[in-house]
Parts: sequence; C-alpha cells; structure tokens
Amino acid sequence: MRTTKRDISRRTVMAGTLLAPAAALAQSGSQKSLRIWSNEYWAQKGAVKLYMFRKRSTPPKAGENPRPVLLLIHGSSNSSRSSFDLATPGKGEYSVMNVFAELGYDVWTMDHENYGRSSQTQGNSDIASGVKDIQAGMEVIARETGRQKAHLFGESSGGLRAGAYAMAEPKRVDRLVLGAFTYKGDNSPTLAERAKNLDYYRTHNRRLRDRDMIRSIFTRDKPGTTDPAIAEFLADEELKFGDQVPTGTYLDMTANLPVVDPKRVTAPVLLVRGEYDGIATMSDLTDFFSQLPSGDRQFVVLPGMAHSVVMGLHRQTFWHAMHAFLSMPAAPLG
Repeated sequence: MRTTKRDISRRTVMAGTLLAPAAALAQSGSQKSLRIWSNEYWAQKGAVKLYMFRKRSTPPKAGENPRPVLLLIHGSSNSSRSSFDLATPGKGEYSVMNVFAELGYDVWTMDHENYGRSSQTQGNSDIASGVKDIQAGMEVIARETGRQKAHLFGESSGGLRAGAYAMAEPKRVDRLVLGAFTYKGDNSPTLAERAKNLDYYRTHNRRLRDRDMIRSIFTRDKPGTTDPAIAEFLADEELKFGDQVPTGTYLDMTANLPVVDPKRVTAPVLLVRGEYDGIATMSDLTDFFSQLPSGDRQFVVLPGMAHSVVMGLHRQTFWHAMHAFLSMPAAPLG
C-alpha cells in the first residue's frame, strides 16, 4: 500500500501528541519535583529492616479516594532511589518516581536486603529473597494506602523479582510491567560473558561494583543510548553505600533460569525491551510472551534504547508505554 506524506504527517502529529506530556515532564521535572510530597518507611522481614520510600503529588489525606499504587523494583547493581529517583541537575528529569507521582500515582520503591539503606546480612540476596522483601513491603503499602493490590514495575533482575512475586502472590498484583526482563537467557551475549564468573558467584556472596562497572551498564550494549553524565550521577549516589553488592541475582541469571514461569503469571503483563538490550533478547521475550495466560498483555520494543529503559536518552517513550498500560480501562467481562 502506498504511503503518502499526509499519512506520515498524521502519524507524526499523533506521536507528538501522545509523548508531549512526558517530554514536558522531562524538561520541567526539576521544578515540579520541589512540590512532590515524600516520606520514608521501614518494612520488617524477620530481623531484616528494609528501607522504603514513597512519593505523591500531594500528601495523603484521611478519607480521600486511594490512588493507584505503583511499586518500583530495582535490579542487581544499584539500590532503589538511585535507580528510580535520581537527581540529575541540568540534565532534565530522570526520576520515575517524580514522573508517575505527577501523573497521579502513589509511587513506592524499596531497597532489597543488602542494598542501599536496608540491613546488611551474610545472605546473597537472590530472587527468592527478593520475593520475601516484596511481601514485607506490600504489608507496609497496604497499611499506609488501604490498597491490597499494586502495580509492579521491575527492571532487569528487578523484573525477575517482580515476576516471581506475581507468581507467589497473584491476588496482590494489579498490572505487571517487566523491563529488560530475562526468561531463559537464550542467546544473551551479556549473560554468556557473565557466566564466565559462575564459580565465583557460587562461592562468594559479594562482588565488586565500582564506578567503571556502573558506567559499563550504559555502554556495553550500544554507546550513545544514554548521557554519560547520568552514569556519574548514579555512581556518586551508589558508591556512598560501598563498592560491593550481592551476587545472588547474578547467580540466578547465569545458572538458575528460568525463575519465572509465564504460565503462572496471571496478571496483565507489559514486556518492555530496549532495541539494543544485550540481556533481554527478542527470541527469549517472544517465548515468554507467547505463554502468558492473560489476553491483557503487550510487548513493546523501545527504539534507540539499550538495557536500562529508565536511564536512556529516550526514556520518555518508556514513561508513555507504562502509563498507557497502567491506565488502561478494565477489559469487559466476557
């Protein structure tokens, strides 16, 4: 079928209309974030204290209608607030928490055991441990918001944690968004390289996470998909917590996949993949997507993005895709 200039112009206008709110937030976020309400909490997992952080556009009020809750789950190498609430002076908005608080969500995140401000233990903080962290965190969220269900977003191994939680607690998950997700790890060049250190992950509960390692997250797949300054902001925040992080998720991703069974994930699912992601391959995600039981499912590939859809130059496309999915009207009962 012939494509006319009019068709192209119409698509361009539609795309611009859909992305305009996200683009505006990206440019003005530093001013808007000054008005956003926030608070800190602690969840208890046995003797382990888990740090939680919350943002809303306004403080909660008694008797108000509860807002949709969005819980953000971090990955293997960085803690929650540097992943989802990073301050980037002069670079526009990179805080997912700010963006979605402005969009009307009650946004939460948490540091998993042995990350950030949470308790430091002798464990390796694998995916199973992360599921228990989320269970403890959801109790705090239910108490503070009155909501028994939440939307979940997890990136990279955070997606594995979120997916495994969705299997374990299906009644507590509203809609599930998985970014940079790994199913079986088939044909993943990053995981093949990482597997060379498998013996180390099996015998050590900590690995080095220095500034160069943090920089490599943004350069290993496709240089130019992120602003190099963002890695420096991120490293500045993360290295306050030391130069080592747990090995558990690396062990799971190189030796124990799959840890999420798509047939047992009953929530609506959005899979999000950056075009150049070296971990989340198209064949791997297509396999996972095809087995999901819910008809309410989407698979979105973000052009010009690599592994981290949160920190990419075109992160506005991720915000748009996630907000559109989370705000979809419920499907009619058939």
